[in-house]
Amino acid sequence: MADASLVFEHIHIISEDPQSTAAWYADMLGGEIVETYELRGAPQIAVVFEGITVLIRGRRPGENPDRTNSIQSFGDFASHNEWGMDHFAFRVHGDLIEFCNSLKEKGATFSIEPDDSIGSTWDGSLAYLNGPDGVSIELLQA
Repeated sequence: MADASLVFEHIHIISEDPQSTAAWYADMLGGEIVETYELRGAPQIAVVFEGITVLIRGRRPGENPDRTNSIQSFGDFASHNEWGMDHFAFRVHGDLIEFCNSLKEKGATFSIEPDDSIGSTWDGSLAYLNGPDGVSIELLQA
């Protein structure tokens, strides 16, 4: 590639209720809401995790977003079974099962409970957290 380098910028989520979705990412996962503004007719809220931004925006005028398929198990792997982004992930430093239990106490649900038996290239335990708006969030034991 030419004299260029890439630095990851953000994940962009379209939400039916961006304010409550941003609050969920802050309250449930410890993100920090750092900015709220309107752009092109829709609210946008930046939630930051260790320097990585999850940008959550509402519906823009004229948009009518479709829902994604729910994540499902296919035996030794899980997938949304559709093209495009399947999920994003956080590494959990500390006990994954304890962390997931603390999320459940806050009302979180999981499509895949913490499990170290799902076949993948990952050598540790993992779980799939159900986020707002049908977003799947993989949690990996660090």
